[in-house]
Amino acid sequence: MEKEEVPRAAPGKREPGGIAAQRARISDSGETADDFISRLPDVVLCTIISLLPTKDGGRTQALSRRWRHLWRSAPLNLEVLTRLPDDPIPTHSVSPSAVSDIISRHHGPARRFYFHCLRDDEVYAQAESWFLSRALANLQELDASYGNLPLLPSALRSASTLLVAKISHCDLPGEIVPSFPLLKQLTLVYVSISADGFHTLLSSCHALESLCMSQVRAAGCLRVSSPTLKSIGFRDNHSEETELVIEDAPRLVRLLLPYCYLDDCVTIRVIWAPKLEIMGPFAAFVSKLLLFQRKSPVSSANSMHTVKVLALKSSENKLHAVLNILRWFPCLEKLYVTFHKRYEMGAKDEPQYDPQHPIECLQTHLKNVVFKLYSGNGKQVDFARFIVLNAEVLNKIVFEVHGDYSSESVAFQHGLLHVKNRASRDAQFEFRSTHVRNKYLGDEHIHDLSVSDPFRQP
Repeated sequence: MEKEEVPRAAPGKREPGGIAAQRARISDSGETADDFISRLPDVVLCTIISLLPTKDGGRTQALSRRWRHLWRSAPLNLEVLTRLPDDPIPTHSVSPSAVSDIISRHHGPARRFYFHCLRDDEVYAQAESWFLSRALANLQELDASYGNLPLLPSALRSASTLLVAKISHCDLPGEIVPSFPLLKQLTLVYVSISADGFHTLLSSCHALESLCMSQVRAAGCLRVSSPTLKSIGFRDNHSEETELVIEDAPRLVRLLLPYCYLDDCVTIRVIWAPKLEIMGPFAAFVSKLLLFQRKSPVSSANSMHTVKVLALKSSENKLHAVLNILRWFPCLEKLYVTFHKRYEMGAKDEPQYDPQHPIECLQTHLKNVVFKLYSGNGKQVDFARFIVLNAEVLNKIVFEVHGDYSSESVAFQHGLLHVKNRASRDAQFEFRSTHVRNKYLGDEHIHDLSVSDPFRQP
């Protein structure tokens, strides 16, 4: 592609005023004629600078005279990370010793402040003055981690302007919680808070759309009531008994449980969530995970009719547990099952599938099934065959296999699965090779509401 040239006037003729002015600006600012980025309006360039890492944003001052003043007026994106003595500072972060100088020289608004303090008492004390500075007065994004120290009250000074907040590794006193009128995304990680404090925190978030809770330490159960909340991500506190109660969430669509393990003790009660459509992934055989709808455990007699997408993790030797769970969701349309030997139970008996009581979703709603980490042998084949022979409105089954699958391997699997006798004549079967052994848990989409299916592999 040829470079666009700035038109020049013919000899003896004056250039049009607009072109002459443009040439003067280019000459004065140090730009070149083909520097299209520098010709953008200041407001656009400032937005670009605010999205760069702290150090890179500051370095834009050296690009040309045109850029020299922009960093000082661009929304500040400041990342500060304390470190152990022998650890280097990450390239995207600045040293705490540079913060005071940065915020004193920056005259524009602040967009984001990332502050992770690894139990450094001196830096912890300095942070109070940073949060109270003019430069950090109206933050839009806050990511604060305190190394299990109490949260500084000044950290929430920008509560009225925050859109995104992540608070981790600290004690969060309920009495210092202000109002968050604009906050849309909230993440709590390794936070200690009282049950009343947690209730107060959520009540102060008037526009909250997504909430991520990971190993929140609270005395009593975590009660969620929010008229705006659409997505919840929850990870319990491992061996401690945890109870999550969704009391009133009229707009809740997703309940994501990406890290549910064999020894977890978690009770989830859904009292009122009439739009809940997406759940999981949780281990199908975890006997200590109790799912309630209103006051009674979820079962075939107390089923959840709103759930349409479900993700489960299962041992290949305990697949009857998956079939029994399917009874809880009669309107299920899409099912993900991840096989993994790590989820083996001992010799404990599991409830067996009762053919006298068919699974309703297999007869009327289940259209898509995805098997992850499918090895193509043993009980996995038996389970997949059961779906093939009993899912009457099935459109497609995707088998995610490790490595490449030849046409001969696919034909062999078709024979094992009895696809010629499939219950749905429209059903299709795809064997998708993947070289990634990671399980797609959906946790990266807790806050990303633009993705309709958080479990779908891109």
